[in-house]
Amino acid sequence: MATRMISLVVVGWSLAMGAVEAADPPPAEAGAASRPDQPFRSSLITRWGAAVTAANAWQDYPRPTLVRPSWTNLNGSWDYAIVPIDASLPSRWDGRILVPFCVESRLSGVQRLLHADQAIWYARDLECLPAEGRRTLLHIEASDYRTTAWVNGVEVGRHVGGNLPFSFDITEALRRGEGARLVIRVEDATADHQLRGKQSSDPKGIFYTQVSGIHGTVWLEEVPEDHVHDLSIETSCEGRVTVRLHAVGVPRPVRIIASQAGRQVAESRAADATSPIELQIPEPRLWSPASPTLYDLEIHYGDDRFTSYAGIREVGRVQGADGEWRFTLNREPIFHFGPLDQGWWPDGLLTPPSDEAMRWDVDFLKAAGFNTIRKHVKVEPRRFYAYCDAVGMMVWQDQVAGFPGPRWTQLEPHPSDVDWPEPARQQFHDELESMVSHLDTHPSIVMWVPFNEAWGQHRSTDVGAWTMARDPSRLVNIASGGNFWSVGHVVDAHHYPHPGFPFERGRDGRFDGFVKVVGEFGGHGFPVKGHLWDESKDNWGYGGLPKSREEYVERYRESLRRLADLRGRGIAAGIYTQTTDVEGEVNGLVTYDRGETKITAADLRAMHEQILGGAGATD
Repeated sequence: MATRMISLVVVGWSLAMGAVEAADPPPAEAGAASRPDQPFRSSLITRWGAAVTAANAWQDYPRPTLVRPSWTNLNGSWDYAIVPIDASLPSRWDGRILVPFCVESRLSGVQRLLHADQAIWYARDLECLPAEGRRTLLHIEASDYRTTAWVNGVEVGRHVGGNLPFSFDITEALRRGEGARLVIRVEDATADHQLRGKQSSDPKGIFYTQVSGIHGTVWLEEVPEDHVHDLSIETSCEGRVTVRLHAVGVPRPVRIIASQAGRQVAESRAADATSPIELQIPEPRLWSPASPTLYDLEIHYGDDRFTSYAGIREVGRVQGADGEWRFTLNREPIFHFGPLDQGWWPDGLLTPPSDEAMRWDVDFLKAAGFNTIRKHVKVEPRRFYAYCDAVGMMVWQDQVAGFPGPRWTQLEPHPSDVDWPEPARQQFHDELESMVSHLDTHPSIVMWVPFNEAWGQHRSTDVGAWTMARDPSRLVNIASGGNFWSVGHVVDAHHYPHPGFPFERGRDGRFDGFVKVVGEFGGHGFPVKGHLWDESKDNWGYGGLPKSREEYVERYRESLRRLADLRGRGIAAGIYTQTTDVEGEVNGLVTYDRGETKITAADLRAMHEQILGGAGATD
């Protein structure tokens, strides 16, 4: 195949709003004359971040559930410039930036704030390998927030949203036999109803440094004219694996081969992908935290060939003899126990410094005896979920939060929602649908959480009903700790510092038929000198800071004692705040730089026996 040079230029416009508690309006933005040009620059860095270079920055294949051999990683050192938002393509560059790290991050090499009236542009030359009868796709795993792309001056696509992967087909804009120019423009204001999670232009408390521009892997892929762009997988305990292929172009014959440990166990064929393709796995080995068995899938769709995998499992709930509802996995009761996981990093912010770093967090939690992670108002790189699939970690996946929200009444009767304008409501829906579509092949994800507390909570019953219909194979927790509406499967209370649940509020029958959980508790803080984001400021945890490590550990033990009691009263899950410290929060089990564990994984696992028992998983 011929080789051509493409110059890639990307523009990013960042959002900058101070995120607040659920019921509060956003703070007014600082005037342009007084606004800072730099985020807070901490000296904190992880050991993985210290090893990052332009040559090794996120070179891993970014889409583990649909793997093709023909792809090109575009991460590395690019030119960049920050200019007024109405300016055209800059003629001069400000310097070099390391993609895929956002411009505010230390690992980007820039650490500049991007304001709502500015745009950031990126550029680089690259090799491309086009071929007859093939399409060239540009993929961006995350870019915050409004993205438009051109190749050779021809617009090839637009995308709105800052948290999820997207792609553009750039084939028609390429000119054979000569170089090409790829330009991508992204605008981002971190304001209004934008789904931004914990990003803030005024980071403090539970809100963190804003993230602007590209913050996920950028890559090119070659595919046949007729190809699969997505797939979804459903399974049953009897070994039935149902694969739905979403294809582009002319329908083609389908062949799927399933294997386990290198041995073929099933095969299925179909004339095309217009209907689901079923495979029957004999004597299936079911996926669980204790035994995370995965089956490899080799998929042929005409000339399009790629690999995927499936974990056979069923998620559900059951009512016990005491009348209380509990979660099930593979039709057996299971108590969900794990941390609130923010997924922030002192050097990469929303972007982990490396795949190895991201896996370290999961490995620590697994070794500590947790069986669940609540991924909090953030969508991780897709490799995160593939690793949870591989090691056996259940995931509650939050939708990324937006603002404003209604008055926060939690589990009180007569809840309220906030009215969002129709364009914002539609954008929320589009991003929720996109998140489910991108992640629904992962067996590790057992629950969708559309809202956190009352942050941006609107049309709760409609959102809950839509999510249940869109993915009936998983549970729905409509608003973790938020205003309770009778929709979904879960009633979720947040209680700090020690866990608690207002059972008395359900005496009117509002909680009947719902699984009761404590979706957040703990938050016990302990600052570790030399591992703090900002040594000069007050660092905090819920309930005030202990005077010694011994007091900190005893507070954690007390929370476990109370959770064990709640479990006996019908509580089906407990989510502890949190995995790591984050900026000014020092309530992690691990420091922000992952340099010190405040309680070792072995000690945590021993403590957790009273919650999960010897098996660490089932009731």
